[in-house]
Amino acid sequence: MIQPVAVLGAGPFGLSTAAHLRARGIPVRAFGDPMVSWRDHMPAGMFLKSTPVASSIDCPQRGHTLADYCDAAGIRRLVTDEDIIPVETFISYGEWFQRTLLPELERVRVLSVDRGTGGGFQLELDSGESFAARAVVVATGLSGLAHFPAELAKAAADGPAPTGPVSHSSQHHDLSPFKGKELIVIGAGQSALETAALAAEAGAQVRVVACGHGTVAFGAPPWKQPKLRPESPFGRAWSLWALSYYPHPYRYLPAQARHYLVRRVLGPLGAWWLRDRFEGKVQVEEVERVVGADVSDGSPVLTVRTHAGATRGLTADHVIAATGYRVDIAAMDFLGHELRSRLAVSRGTPKLGAGFVSSVPGLYFTGLPAAGSYGPVMRFVCGTEFASPRLAKHLAAAHG
Repeated sequence: MIQPVAVLGAGPFGLSTAAHLRARGIPVRAFGDPMVSWRDHMPAGMFLKSTPVASSIDCPQRGHTLADYCDAAGIRRLVTDEDIIPVETFISYGEWFQRTLLPELERVRVLSVDRGTGGGFQLELDSGESFAARAVVVATGLSGLAHFPAELAKAAADGPAPTGPVSHSSQHHDLSPFKGKELIVIGAGQSALETAALAAEAGAQVRVVACGHGTVAFGAPPWKQPKLRPESPFGRAWSLWALSYYPHPYRYLPAQARHYLVRRVLGPLGAWWLRDRFEGKVQVEEVERVVGADVSDGSPVLTVRTHAGATRGLTADHVIAATGYRVDIAAMDFLGHELRSRLAVSRGTPKLGAGFVSSVPGLYFTGLPAAGSYGPVMRFVCGTEFASPRLAKHLAAAHG
């Protein structure tokens, strides 16, 4: 009997990869809770920053785009650059995609992945089952990768927690408990700015603390985008066009350049439609950096260094670190020690070759962990269009 390919994760990249593998006739066992990161770790009421054209999960069969889902669900089509997508709609789209194309998705957790005795891989599930796979695709998305700055650790002795002094933005689905409270949100990206706006709309008194040399800024609306530059899913610019449609050579860049571009291209910037909800409702404090954090009488005290070089303390009822996510192979503890020790990494991210394969033959990574090798497009849903067919083609050729 041919051993199946195991796909770990049921977010956009996992669902897309499994659909492409199945279309090639490759036996697949896919594991995960569909769209769980979007459903449980994004705030209710948020909207996607990406446009509808950049928000479809890639599929080898026609009829499974976001617009197709809107038609099937009988809701208004989201197709123009001026249409913004509620997260609830996107979650329902992903669940529809799964029900339609991957009805046999197994909603169990993979506890461990190790090398098998006769080649391939051995997987242990929380259901108690153990089985062999000829290849494994890691598509676990943001799970376990929330970045919590070390400077805040003293104020979170037991780790960040929604009910403690300090938390991470991924821990908040409902911001209504902050009504009537003073809240500090650290960050200047879309997550920080939208979390702040939603909390303010819920009745909190909110201050955003933006660190570094940048300022809180918002993108230009579609009608103000430059017309003489090539169009991409992220806006009109030559760099965005190249990174969106031609990520192939990205992995040949020097490591320093690759990691810098992943951080800075499509970096901290609020969506154009968020400006009116933010300005005048949220206070902004632009500082050089956060020096540390402590707790006084149960409330956090944030120590910051200003651009003038002075040090001052900021107090609130709670601090949310909207500080994003960082890939770290060491945090993927479901991968066995031998596998992790054999993986070639660059600053914590797996170094991937053609077809998204790692230095361990048969072990593939897609989505955010692939951004260090294939560029910032892997941070977004539209990256499935590039990644999934290429990964499936490589896997079919290597393990067909």
